Amino acid sequence: MATLRLGDTAPNFTAQSSIGELNLHEYLGDSWGILFSHPADFTPVCTTELGTTAKYKPEFDKRNVKMIALSVDGVQSHKEWIKDINETQQTEVNFPIIADEDRNVSTLYDMIHPKADNSLTVRSVFIIAPDKTIKLILTYPASTGRNFKELLRVIDSLQLTAYHKVATPANWEQGDDVVVSPAIATEDAKKIFTKGVTEIKPYLRMTPQPNL
Repeated sequence: MATLRLGDTAPNFTAQSSIGELNLHEYLGDSWGILFSHPADFTPVCTTELGTTAKYKPEFDKRNVKMIALSVDGVQSHKEWIKDINETQQTEVNFPIIADEDRNVSTLYDMIHPKADNSLTVRSVFIIAPDKTIKLILTYPASTGRNFKELLRVIDSLQLTAYHKVATPANWEQGDDVVVSPAIATEDAKKIFTKGVTEIKPYLRMTPQPNL
């Protein structure tokens, strides 16, 4: 299969999970989604990641984002692992973990990189919009845990820029000024962005975040 790219439709699939059979597109419905893979169950970094995901669920809920994890192990293994996650991370896993023993989903999403490992998934992250298009792809090596604050920051940027003609600058966080789209003339921008437009260069104009 060809490598997935930004803007592609997220391939749909039906698979068993820790909460029962799950169809990706049906499960997401009108929500945003984050699909993220783990090399295997009962691994230390993954245990901290899934615990962190559970703790961050209220923040993802505020943003209408559903989290879906995936590992190449089976449902029963997932359920036993969840007990460990809940115990060691002082939380309750509150999202599905897909069982991908046949590697179907891993192959569909190109989560197995043979030069890293022939059978285990790398730490892939796919952010999926409500129209089921892929908006972000991140790939971490198995040894590096993910930053879930960064995933929240990216979701904030994606949701802001989906509805306003702006982009977010380096290190942007919720509440910071944003960049006016280069496609908008400065005079038009001043009419659109009534909080003000600061022209640093003709191609670099800043405005306060418009949805606050």
